[in-house]
Amino acid sequence: MAIGTLIKTIQDIMRKDVGVDGDAQRISQIVWLLFLKIFDDKEQEWDLTVPGYKSPLPQALRWANWAKDAEGMTGEELIEFVNNQLFPKLKKLATKPGVSSRGKVVGSVFEDAYNYMKSGTLLRQVINRIEEDVDFNSSSDRHLFNDIYEKILADLQSAGNAGEYYTPRAVTQFMVDIINPKLGEIVLDPACGTGGFLTNTIEHLNRQVKTAQDRQTLQENLNGVEKKPLPHMLAMTNVMLHGIDVPSKILHDNTLSRPLRDYGPKDRVDIIITNPPFGGMEEDGIESNFPKKYQTRETADLFMALIMHLLKPDTGRAAVVLPDGFLFGEGTKTNLKRELLESFNLHTIVRLPKGVFSPYTSINTNILFFDKGGSTKEVWFFEHPYPPGYKSYGRNRCSSAISKGAEVLSVGGCRASSRK
Repeated sequence: MAIGTLIKTIQDIMRKDVGVDGDAQRISQIVWLLFLKIFDDKEQEWDLTVPGYKSPLPQALRWANWAKDAEGMTGEELIEFVNNQLFPKLKKLATKPGVSSRGKVVGSVFEDAYNYMKSGTLLRQVINRIEEDVDFNSSSDRHLFNDIYEKILADLQSAGNAGEYYTPRAVTQFMVDIINPKLGEIVLDPACGTGGFLTNTIEHLNRQVKTAQDRQTLQENLNGVEKKPLPHMLAMTNVMLHGIDVPSKILHDNTLSRPLRDYGPKDRVDIIITNPPFGGMEEDGIESNFPKKYQTRETADLFMALIMHLLKPDTGRAAVVLPDGFLFGEGTKTNLKRELLESFNLHTIVRLPKGVFSPYTSINTNILFFDKGGSTKEVWFFEHPYPPGYKSYGRNRCSSAISKGAEVLSVGGCRASSRK
């Protein structure tokens, strides 16, 4: 079945359910079901490949035992099981003592997840569609899962404000290519959304993986944090689809809620690649976690202070998407920019055209590339103009142009100027 047809079929079933209201809830419902399906398929693999493997899930909660049989639980029995057994027990795995890292991953995904469907009959229909049409252990269906995921992300981008969690793949790939992570370097996205930067980093590093130990090194050095439950669930599913079996370092948390002074040398990282939320305000009290010169409630500014603090001295480097307001604003922004120029090498700014983050926002945005250590001597400023005949970019029209960004930078094809 075609990807669009499969997702549309599932969504059409959900639209009949009185408990599911809007695209965001439908997406959330699809993702927790897909996560459990993926986890079950992975468990089948681990049963064969991991000596003495023991599932962190009670036997009755494994997908194969309650969902796989098309003639299994349905109606009120299924809803009662999902709401009163499955969800409560999975949520507890996040904090239950003695739970394996795999169990904690499941718990972190479900701690703020909900079952919105009220009809067990319709839920059974959705489960059967997922079970019938995809098998993660099939090489062809692994690709199918990725296509399904891309379709879900595209739908998410169109779902009103939910689009704030999604950075177009062309942008994430461009930034990762320019930063060029090396196996063994610690990579962090402190506002990882649906995991776009993380998955592009995985794809980039996979070309350097030669052994099982290399794979373990990649997994141990990949870090992400996401505050909102839906994008966190999407990020966890996304990185699992890209070969990270136990994404235990993709945390459901607010990076800004920890006082800056509490981040010590062990928290430093080699690389930060991120598109932090901008245009919003943090809750009261968050600004007190930062030194007075950085205190503000504007989210992007706080993230920038955190990013500069977390990079390793002399070797740390970053690529960060920021709005025009950061480049030209005053107050806290002035303090941040002064430190950026005096203590970092801000070597490149790439100005993106409007529409790259449409329909979420049309604000002018820029990618800042900088290294920690030394001071800024010269800034190369690249403007990425619209191709001839374009006045704006829609969601599907920006990819080909932006994806040429690495080539454009390397050959000087953008309009560029050197700012001293």
